[in-house]
Amino acid sequence: MIDLQEDSPIELIRNLPYWNKDEIAISATPAGESNMNLVLRVLTNQRSVILKQSKSFVRKFPQIPAPIQRIEVEYAFYRLLQGSSELRDFSPKVIHFDAENYILLTEDLGAGSDFIGLYSKAKNLDWSQIRQLGFYLKSLHSIKPASFPSNLEMKKLNHEHIFNFPFIETNGMNLDAIQQGLQELSIPFKRNSALKIALKKLGDRYLATGNTLIQGDFYPASWLEIDQNIKVIDPEFGFLGDAEFDLGVLFAHLKLSQQSSDLKTEFLDTYSSEFDEKLAAQYENVEIMRRLIGIAQLPLILSLGAKQELLTQATETLTAS
Repeated sequence: MIDLQEDSPIELIRNLPYWNKDEIAISATPAGESNMNLVLRVLTNQRSVILKQSKSFVRKFPQIPAPIQRIEVEYAFYRLLQGSSELRDFSPKVIHFDAENYILLTEDLGAGSDFIGLYSKAKNLDWSQIRQLGFYLKSLHSIKPASFPSNLEMKKLNHEHIFNFPFIETNGMNLDAIQQGLQELSIPFKRNSALKIALKKLGDRYLATGNTLIQGDFYPASWLEIDQNIKVIDPEFGFLGDAEFDLGVLFAHLKLSQQSSDLKTEFLDTYSSEFDEKLAAQYENVEIMRRLIGIAQLPLILSLGAKQELLTQATETLTAS
């Protein structure tokens, strides 16, 4: 297997069998802060492309194993969206897929930035953009593919870090390194037996096969702003499941980034599809909890008191009969 790195010599990139006649790679640089995969922006004498390679571990947390086949899911997802007139412009076009080396080559959507800055108020989400997100999910959830990869191993990985790991009292995480007092604050939630029962039930549902194609990781790092338009990337967690999971994740991050409730209302007006509000709220609140006390931390500007309030509200929602 070709094993590319962020500092791989340009000669190695040039020798990859993906280029057009007389095309020469000039440079290869990291394309943003990818959590899961190696992602390079390759500039050639003819164009700029994005090269992504999945590894057998999580790029941001190399100690966490991850299914290397996840790039196949991303490829299938993008190919499916290219057949949709509503969705094809939201995602990059596939140029080449090398299954043997777990490499996906796509078009470069251009200079842009993700929405991680929402959490620190360094970036805003405007009305047009929330409507684009609503249109994207409405269109995505209406697709009825004849088949799609089960993506079970990635679901198991995500399941562990959403429904299990954050709630283990002896998981080895020092939450005080994130915010002093957070470790002690987290203990009652990790010891809540009713919460554990609710998480088990919801987690089992997450692992089951549904009938709706979902993006699977629909949060601000997966949204790019390019010329004020929204692009959606990184669908390696995509699968056939509950539409409410995508919705719940979105709602959780609107709350975590302290967005106006009017934005959620505008989103729902655009999404305009029926869904199970209770189920979406359950997914929303487990996402909030795992982002506050799990390994997938965010650059939040929330006080300890605000986090306690969110954790308490989430627990009440998840344990409500």
